[in-house]
Amino acid sequence: MAEEIEYGKGVPMVIEPQMGPIDNVVADIRYRAQLIARNQKLDSGVSSTGIIGFAAGFVFVILMAVILPLIIWQVIY
Repeated sequence: MAEEIEYGKGVPMVIEPQMGPIDNVVADIRYRAQLIARNQKLDSGVSSTGIIGFAAGFVFVILMAVILPLIIWQVIY
């Protein structure tokens, strides 16, 4: 026969939750969020200074590839 469940008898036991796996998942999510934030900050910084960097590089190339050889050529000849 089936056992009857008696309600209201005894002290209920509280089971300790297993927090290890939950803590590991939270740490993993926090780490990934920090990586995403760092990547977005880097991308934002690069894109905001891209035009200035391009202009500085262009001026540097013109100086080194055109102006400097002309000056050296004038000194030699």
